[in-house]
Amino acid sequence: MGFLPFPQLSPVHASKEPEKSIQEIAQGLIGSIMSVKVILADEDNKKLILSEKEAAWSKFSKQVNVGDIFEVRVGYVEDYGAFVHLRFPDGLYRLTGLIHVSEVSWDLIQDVRNILKVGDEVRAKVVGIDWGKSRINLSIRQLEEDPLLETLDKVIPQDGSADPDSMSGGDSGSIEPLPGLETILEELLQEDGIYDVRISRQGFEKRVVSQDLQLWLSNAPPTNQRFTLLARAGRQVQEIHLTTSLDQEGIKKALQRVLERVP
Repeated sequence: MGFLPFPQLSPVHASKEPEKSIQEIAQGLIGSIMSVKVILADEDNKKLILSEKEAAWSKFSKQVNVGDIFEVRVGYVEDYGAFVHLRFPDGLYRLTGLIHVSEVSWDLIQDVRNILKVGDEVRAKVVGIDWGKSRINLSIRQLEEDPLLETLDKVIPQDGSADPDSMSGGDSGSIEPLPGLETILEELLQEDGIYDVRISRQGFEKRVVSQDLQLWLSNAPPTNQRFTLLARAGRQVQEIHLTTSLDQEGIKKALQRVLERVP
């Protein structure tokens, strides 16, 4: 005789009867035949621990690949993320994975519970599988477009048109650099092959993605040796024109050197 702890039950049972407690579900399983895996066999102390969840992993995990998109149901939520059950083509929730708090949304989230609640059904993308630890990592965020791409196209459009409510431009001297950006721009001018760096305009996003300063090199083709950088912090985005003889790879290396020098 062995022992099957509640946490080692397959998510299939709770998904079929979400209104029942785990104790009620277990009571209803008396007399059932199920596949389990031995996870501990201690002959000296006469302990035999079994897992239905691990048996399900052995059977179904090979059907999961990075990049797959699943319908998932939230099983329980912790401070660091939400554990969700993956729905398979047969309609049953066979495996459990984690959506880390950083993968829930592009928005800055203080508490996962404000976004996801037990029983919620959402779509999520598999972004990692740890075969050794039987873990699946998923993301909701990666199914959505980065709000910065919206900024490139709408808030700071490449064709020069702009929404006056979200844009400001003109003389770069009239735009106050984002905190920490001015030092970075000064250091960039010390790099060989970079002749001029100036803020051309700024815009404001609809939501906060990160409070930290982020730098992005636009994929827009250069004009007269002028590349475009974007700096983002909070809702604010600033467009920076970089005049240089360097190519994109050279700019990336220069940025890396600068960021290593700037505290």
